[in-house]
Amino acid sequence: MTKPQLEFFYEFASTYSYLSAMRIEALAEAAGVEIAWRPFLLGPIFKAQGWTTSPFNLYPAKGRYMVRDIERIAAARGLSFKLPDPFPAQGLHAARLALAGLDADWTPAFTKAVYCAEFQRGANIAEPDVLAACLREVGADPASAIEAAASQPIKDQLRANTDAAIRREMFGAPTFATADGELFWGDDRLDCAIEWARTAAA
Repeated sequence: MTKPQLEFFYEFASTYSYLSAMRIEALAEAAGVEIAWRPFLLGPIFKAQGWTTSPFNLYPAKGRYMVRDIERIAAARGLSFKLPDPFPAQGLHAARLALAGLDADWTPAFTKAVYCAEFQRGANIAEPDVLAACLREVGADPASAIEAAASQPIKDQLRANTDAAIRREMFGAPTFATADGELFWGDDRLDCAIEWARTAAA
């Protein structure tokens, strides 16, 4: 029997996507829901709003609140949090690598490894050495993965994911999309999204 599916649209520069990535697999498995990993880029969405950076940088009070909010939530879940410098990080290459790993099934593990490097250790995920270490951590060969990530089909897929997010009127990350077209935005809506996906398919 086919499991109901939930699409997980996430951006590697997103702090709240980090929180979701670290728990989504266990929650989905318990509910009998399959997760479709959809890395995308928020840059084009922000640019359409006239923003040149994250709203957490544009509005300093909001940024300070976000940091403290993530610290509280992470601590409650047994995680650590460190805001990297620079923030937001350039997640283009990480996103392409995540897409390259879908066929080999290391995308979820790689995604979590990147988030841990970025938001637990404060690493700059735009640096090739950081991404190579994440690839080795999940058992992927860095050379072949990086070559695959630079291919035109992978570039096209990332563009397609971003275009799909824009077309479906997503405005932030993480966003969860169910098969019947419902959208749920934010880590605090993950449980609701999984339950909706489960019951809508019943």
